[in-house]
Amino acid sequence: MTERAARLLIAGTGSGCGKTTMTCAILQALKNRGEDVGAFKCGPDYIDPMFHSEIIGAESANIDLFFAGETLARGLFLKNARDLNLIEGVMGYYDGLSMTSEEASSWHVAQALEAPAVLVVNGRGMALSAAAVVKGYMALRAPHGVAGVLLNHISPMTYPQMKAAIEAECGVRVYGYLPALPEAALESRHLGLVTAREVADLKGRMQALARQAEKSVDLDGLIALMRSAPALAADPPRAEKLGDVRIAVARDRAFCFYYRDNLALFEELGAELVPFSPLTDEALPPCDGLYLGGGYPELYTAALRANEAMRADLRAAVAGGLPTVAECGGFMYLTESIGGEAMAGVLPGGCENKGRLVRFGYVTLRAEKDSLLFEAGDEIRAHEFHYWDADDPGDALEAAKPSGRSWRCAHVSDTLYAGFPHLYLPSRPKAARRFIQKCLERKNTP
Repeated sequence: MTERAARLLIAGTGSGCGKTTMTCAILQALKNRGEDVGAFKCGPDYIDPMFHSEIIGAESANIDLFFAGETLARGLFLKNARDLNLIEGVMGYYDGLSMTSEEASSWHVAQALEAPAVLVVNGRGMALSAAAVVKGYMALRAPHGVAGVLLNHISPMTYPQMKAAIEAECGVRVYGYLPALPEAALESRHLGLVTAREVADLKGRMQALARQAEKSVDLDGLIALMRSAPALAADPPRAEKLGDVRIAVARDRAFCFYYRDNLALFEELGAELVPFSPLTDEALPPCDGLYLGGGYPELYTAALRANEAMRADLRAAVAGGLPTVAECGGFMYLTESIGGEAMAGVLPGGCENKGRLVRFGYVTLRAEKDSLLFEAGDEIRAHEFHYWDADDPGDALEAAKPSGRSWRCAHVSDTLYAGFPHLYLPSRPKAARRFIQKCLERKNTP
């Protein structure tokens, strides 16, 4: 299929330059105008899409070229696209799989989606040097794809001169600025921003950003730039329904890290996704399978421990063969303890904070034996990012980084996948089909 899918990538000079703030300001302003807006995030991040989703009222999706490759990423983008589509970049514009590679970077995504890019520059403490920064980004690769600039953390008095300098020196349009807005600031923690539901008065903060964007960002110009993107040709992936099953999905403050495309794939295959809370519910809902995603269970260990009824019910269900996928925080919940607080106790050992990143980054997982999700020899793309480690992280799968470094990980069985890696199921739809098929077997067993 071929779609216009008006689109724009909000890139940045690096982490912390204001990409998320600028993206949220523009998204909220466009929603306030009544526009039909879609939101996307480059890379494997879960948290920024939560902010997008709170604003647009629909799930934001990831676009990750390591996970999906260019062809599948284009198809998934068109599948999720709306009339206007804003894509938030990751790290710096050219930052990819290694220190010397732009592969899977925001620039790579812009090229793959044929999307114009606008570069966010934190102008605090700069004058003419801001033009040098922009010129450098435009000179590093050809085509550079930089179709505009947005300035962050500068004053109304500074903006006209900085805008004139950049446009004169670089020949690229500056589409506006945001000043420092303490009342709209978003807090951070070790995995990035705090989650959207943890932010006090999030709607008020987003509206403050939107009001400022209406004053100091050329929104009409950005819409025109979005609509200048060429028609995009791609085949959105489709999955054939296998049958009707119910999958219980942990969704609360402790468990909230899920890829939209994973959940959508389960639904296409026939799953009804039933949310529940390990924090507050006393038992699993009636279900044929269980999905425990990542999140911050380490912040809620006392509440998770106190919910003895849920821990006992879940432990009995998983031990009894309920098909279960548990990633990162979900895996930690299945162990005996987190930071000394009792958890579900399905798996041996506990988890402790190491005070540093443990195993992190993109990995390709390879199975050496048949299990719930895999046949021997199957591979799937995944990602790890965690400061906590388990006494027994598992050794059923080989995890290999693009650099070649590898390690063992995960516990698997005929009814279980549990490990630190977050899986990207569209990269191996067969794994999702195996899970749904096992759920069907469970449902149909007397």
